[in-house]
Amino acid sequence: MFDNLSDKLDKAFHILKGHGKITEINVAETLKEVRRALLDADVNFKIAKDFTTRVKDKAIGENVLTTLQPGQLMVKLVKDELTELMGGDVAGINLSGNPTVILMSGLQGSGKTTFSGKLANFLKTKKNKKPLLVAADIYRPAAIDQLHVVGGQIGVEVFSERENKNAVDIALNAIKHAKANGFNVVIIDTAGRLAVDEEMMNEIANVHKAVNPQETLFVVDSMTGQDAVNTAKAFNDRLNFDGVILTKLDGDTRGGAALSIKSVVNKPIKFIGTGEKMEAIDVFYPDRMADRILGMGDVVSLVERAQEQFDEEEARKLQKKIAKNEFGFDDFLQQIQQVKKMGNMKDLIGMIPGASKAMKDVEIEDDAFKHIEAIIQSMTPKERKKPSIIDVKRKNRIAKGSGTKLEQVNQLMKQFDQMSKMMKMMQGPGGKQMMKMMGGGMPGMR
Repeated sequence: MFDNLSDKLDKAFHILKGHGKITEINVAETLKEVRRALLDADVNFKIAKDFTTRVKDKAIGENVLTTLQPGQLMVKLVKDELTELMGGDVAGINLSGNPTVILMSGLQGSGKTTFSGKLANFLKTKKNKKPLLVAADIYRPAAIDQLHVVGGQIGVEVFSERENKNAVDIALNAIKHAKANGFNVVIIDTAGRLAVDEEMMNEIANVHKAVNPQETLFVVDSMTGQDAVNTAKAFNDRLNFDGVILTKLDGDTRGGAALSIKSVVNKPIKFIGTGEKMEAIDVFYPDRMADRILGMGDVVSLVERAQEQFDEEEARKLQKKIAKNEFGFDDFLQQIQQVKKMGNMKDLIGMIPGASKAMKDVEIEDDAFKHIEAIIQSMTPKERKKPSIIDVKRKNRIAKGSGTKLEQVNQLMKQFDQMSKMMKMMQGPGGKQMMKMMGGGMPGMR
């Protein structure tokens, strides 16, 4: 996400390299390129112009700090403005009410139904809530079926009345059901259309009035760019929603919606969707997103994801194995599973400062570990426990069984050996201190 914008902004800052101080001329040249980068990302022209004007006003006349170069100062100014443009502070979700009622709105195809499931899973696993999903799309039986499938995946009950063609009645009946059965959050998935129309707006306005939700969220496909912003304005004029959900940020998105939507509707982006899995939901932090756009990574989010997969007891067992030189391929496989749970690899690499730029031409697949997993699973239990017994004959058998080449098996064995030595070193005083600083020796971070 934002790869193209990041590249163009990086090129814009190169203009200031080598200059001793910031002048109106080199600032103007840089900001001209910044404005072009924003416009190319499908940001509204007026928003892009106002953005660069604010940066220019702050930059002109500022003395470059002794520890900073002009380019670095400009990056900081742009980062601060990007953060403000996207909302400034993180926006929480209102979970008051008994039950809390959350109304989901948006066009058909925006990812509304899938995100309803992601939100239910987030509230269930992270907020210890008991959510109820409500299928209030009375026009598309497939939408009802989809929500039931999603609910089954995450273990959340779905309320639906297939024969009822009144969305208001369905929503009110669902809230009654929630109160009677101990559900403390009700997430209502409403009908969408391919474009904004009066019938849909009337229906969702009627549902909104009847249920009086604590949160009305507008789900928007970030890949539609400026069209998404225009649609958000139309919905907000009618519903006065509380926040925005940006989906498909893992796709080939230019980023215009994320950068523009707050300025147009004056409502915060609350969550983003970054993949197909039900766990692929993140709270939106404007400052962290600004860092990622400018190639600074997002180490805080990376560590938070790792901590979610961190099991203290398992970590202690693993440390004992490493200390006794008993770390085997079963343990290695377990580490891989934990890393996979953190999200898709491209997204994770984007959180590492400088990594996104360094690996921009490298194709990173979601199933990047599949060959490694296949090789390990083709080993016998004894081989996985004691890798030192794996000779050439065994390697050939493992390669054949996993559908890989002998070179790939050799490469994995070499990497495993290097990793084992490194982990052994990490058990020393200096290594333990470093692990403590990174969050307590998290398995996923190894």
